[in-house]
Amino acid sequence: MMTVKSVLAGMLALQMVMAASAEAAPRPADDPANSTASSVVTPDMMKRPVPDKFKRRLVRLSTSEQPGTIIIDTNNKFLYLVEGNNRATRYGVGVGREGFGWSGVVKIGRKEEWPSWRPPEEMRVREARRGHMLPVVQPGGIDNPLGARAMYLYKGNQDTIFRIHGTNQPWSIGLNLSSGCIRMNNKDVEDLYARAPIGTKVIVVGPGNKQGDVSYDDRGIDILRTIFGG
Repeated sequence: MMTVKSVLAGMLALQMVMAASAEAAPRPADDPANSTASSVVTPDMMKRPVPDKFKRRLVRLSTSEQPGTIIIDTNNKFLYLVEGNNRATRYGVGVGREGFGWSGVVKIGRKEEWPSWRPPEEMRVREARRGHMLPVVQPGGIDNPLGARAMYLYKGNQDTIFRIHGTNQPWSIGLNLSSGCIRMNNKDVEDLYARAPIGTKVIVVGPGNKQGDVSYDDRGIDILRTIFGG
């Protein structure tokens, strides 16, 4: 039997989740609050706390995509793992300029834990001009820009060079910076990595509409699941 105390606790939790739901609602792509692009990383930026709306949430998502599909909304900086029955797990992401300018339908073709990083030649040349010498290959580890996990996106049998990966710069979640693909908080990328097998369909929604028609509607926090689980 539920006590008065437990009922009051549930009501308080409900109010907190509803407040988080209102804050977390995606903004239109042309909303000034989405002006998060930057080509320069400043010390103040590295102190930036990640907004609550980019924390992992259970949400109500209306979509015709099959359970297990990943939908990445590069405008609003959200990644959805579709669960069916109008349910999804939503993760906040950071998007590099390369990832922000790209859209399409791909699949996870390869996965790696604590991946090594091979910066492109043009990046090494660019950074060398700034006095920052990048290695040809950086072994996996806590200082590696690819973070704890990487999922490599393929078109057919061809590596697209785009990845979903972790980051050692958690402050960058919710931003699109000068380089990189789709980056996630390390705890979030570990969670997604465990739930998304090789072959998972990935829809990247971005400029150019190369992903084709995709219907999804984020209706906010799934309050009942968030409070009671399931």
